[in-house]
Amino acid sequence: FHPRLDSAKSRSEALKTIVEGWRDGGLFPNQISLRLWRNELYTIYADAFGPRTEDNIAFYLERTACALFGLVTYGVHMTMYTQDWKVWVPTRAKTKQTWALYLDNTVAGGIPHGMTAFDSLVKECSEEANLEEEFVKKNARACGAVSYFFRSEKGFLQPEVQFIYDLPVPVGQEETYIPHPLDGEVESFTLETFDYVIEMMHEGRFKPNCALVFIDFMIRHGKITAENEPNYLEIMSRLHGRFGYE
Repeated sequence: FHPRLDSAKSRSEALKTIVEGWRDGGLFPNQISLRLWRNELYTIYADAFGPRTEDNIAFYLERTACALFGLVTYGVHMTMYTQDWKVWVPTRAKTKQTWALYLDNTVAGGIPHGMTAFDSLVKECSEEANLEEEFVKKNARACGAVSYFFRSEKGFLQPEVQFIYDLPVPVGQEETYIPHPLDGEVESFTLETFDYVIEMMHEGRFKPNCALVFIDFMIRHGKITAENEPNYLEIMSRLHGRFGYE
């Protein structure tokens, strides 16, 4: 950046001018056209794995433009499951701009500028799955994060970090707390077994990064172990990429 762009605000404004110019000029139409533009800012950190504090913010950028620069972006993914080890699996809406009709994690979404990971999760649970805020805040459990390079449908390599949450449904409340589509992001939710999830992953039915989150879930809950998976350590190492950051 030019030395005069010495704040997150000034850098953000400069990049906004650039990418909007590209958009209006028809450059990268498969990524930042008016049809694909989200009008949602992502926070880009100077140290991708550093503190989520103001002094670590490099700039803010339109969500769809981040892939053009290979910037690390952040999201939340949650698995909602019952005590008999069945998980709620959504089918993405046929109108989705990306990965339409693929299977997904129960709730997932990007973290907009100005929101924490947990606040984003609560918002996504309400908007995507019609889950009550009080229920989510009481029962959702932070379970770490995964980080990886994601190859988009359009061929961009996108480094991503996902904050991971579990939402176990309390015993006896399985009929009370059922996710339902609300904002048009999801076609339907179905309650499925682990065997079904694994079968669908092998068939390529899951959005790729969502399959990765389910693998993390199964490792944490002892469904994938060093005894039943010969590539256990290789899988574990690939769940936590550093993107070249020391």
